[in-house]
Order: sequence, then structure tokens, then C-alpha cells
Amino acid sequence: MNVKQTSDLKIFALNSNQELAAEMAQLLGCGLGKSSVTQFSDGEIQISIDESVRGCDVYVVQSTCTPVNTHVMELLIMVDALKRASAKEINVVIPYFGYARQDRQARAREPITAKLVANLIEAAGATRVITMDFHSPQMQGFFDIPVDELRGAPILSHYYEEMKLEDVVVVAAHKGGVTRARKLASQLQAPIALIDKRDSEPDSPESINVIGQVKGKNAIIIDDLINTAETITTAAHALEKEGAKTIYACCTHALLSGSAVKDIEASPIKELVVTNTIKMADEKMIEKMKVLSVAPLLVEAIRRIHDEMPVSPLFEFSFHL
Repeated sequence: MNVKQTSDLKIFALNSNQELAAEMAQLLGCGLGKSSVTQFSDGEIQISIDESVRGCDVYVVQSTCTPVNTHVMELLIMVDALKRASAKEINVVIPYFGYARQDRQARAREPITAKLVANLIEAAGATRVITMDFHSPQMQGFFDIPVDELRGAPILSHYYEEMKLEDVVVVAAHKGGVTRARKLASQLQAPIALIDKRDSEPDSPESINVIGQVKGKNAIIIDDLINTAETITTAAHALEKEGAKTIYACCTHALLSGSAVKDIEASPIKELVVTNTIKMADEKMIEKMKVLSVAPLLVEAIRRIHDEMPVSPLFEFSFHL
């Protein structure tokens, strides 16, 4: 998967997901760029680039996951350093893009942090953003530089296709996930269902309904990210109650905050399939969890960008790496 003129392509890793960056560099046929990220005694971040990047096409790999603010600042400082070192192109590869959930003013006097972070990345000097599954698709419009938003669903669908499950139903964990569920269902040639969770009156039980036929079927719940796991485990319990035969769950971004891992382990979910856009801590790895790598997809995107080829085929479910 080597690209042309690899001497002018460099890939650097910051602290959020060095394993993913190393895998990407290996697939690209080049080593990771030499740099260091340290802190002053008061906590300020210091970055040193230990090789020339003048005139180079540079890719910086950094997910803005926990600790979010530290990883955002590392990325901004690295981009500034590369700009001042005369890098030709500064492409930021952000497998998981944090701060995308606050994309509008839901209530008065709220910030729009998604737009703020987009502005900061541009102001620092980035020339392109490569990411996966924005929590809010409209995030692309917050940038005035090229944005390639790759999808995790094709990776997940290929995994389930190889499982050759029968009597499958794809389940949207909430109303906002219907489009995602429909695309996966189309690829697996399966029907869809929806978990309809309605706000209840004070002192009244929560109303959770399953719309669609799930009894006796292998249900696959899909979402873009799992944070506290409340949504995904609630959906699993509702499907179990409605008679689903086996319950699987999948997502692109596994944040797994708080008691999420414990709740998933105690839920009816047989297997949780996630990707490595976020580094999975050892204590979060449980027997029922399967991690798929996004490195081949990101590397193919880099190869196509560097070789001035179209990236659009990567958005198709039928595309195989």
C-alpha cells in the first residue's frame, strides 16, 4: 500500500492513539515521524519535531478523546509547530472528533463548541481534516478546509457479513440513528427496527417501545458512539423483553465512560463490536468485546489524497480494502 514519493510524506503520532498511528505507518511503508510531547512543570504542553518537515505532506494522528482538552491542545500545538517548520500540507487525522456533540444552541446562552474547535484547528494552520463518523454530520460545514468524513459502518457490515447470521434485524438505538441503521440493513439485506424512548411525566415510568418485528431474530444494535452505554443497554433490555433471539451491538467510537463496561457486561448483549478510533484501555477490554482496526481505511484515504485520487469510493459499502 506504499504511496508514490514516500520521502515527502510523513506521519506523526501524538499521545492519544500511538498504536493506531504505528499500524498506519507500517501499512504506508514508512516510519513514524520523530517528535516528542512533554510538559513543563506547570502542565503546559511542549512539542518538539526532531526531523525536517520542510515541503512535506504531513499527517498528524490524534483522537480528541479522554483527556479531551489535553489532546486538543496537543493537536493545536503540533499543527502550529509544523506550520512554522514550513510543512507543505498539514493533514490532521482525527479518528474520533470530540466536542462534536455541541453543534447548536439547544438552549439560550449555550456555546457551539463544535464550531469553536473547528475554528481553532483551522487557525492553527491545518489544511485538511480526515475523520470518522462525526457525531453530527453538519460538522463538515463548520470547516472552510477540505474534510473527509469516513464511515465506520462498512467495516462493521463486512464483519457481520462474514458471520453469515440468519434472521437478522438491524436496530437503531434512538431516532437519530435510523439513517445509519437503514444503511447497514440495506447491506445485510435485513429489516430495521427502532427503539422509541419517550420522555415520561414526573413520577411516571419511562416509556420504551420497540418499533418493528424482533421476536426470534438476531438483533444488531448500531450507533456512532457509546459513552455511558445507557442507550445501548436500554435498547438491549427492550429487545430481550420483546423476544429477540440473540442481541449484538456495534459502534464506531467506544468512549465507555463511567460504569459503561460493567453495564455492558451485565446486559443481554452477546457481543459488542467497536473500532480502534479510540485506544481501548486494558481494563475496558471484556470477553464479549471485539475491536476492529480502522487503520487500513485511514491509510487508503491517505494514499488516495497523496496520489491525488478520488476518496469517494471509500464511502461505499461495496468498497473492499
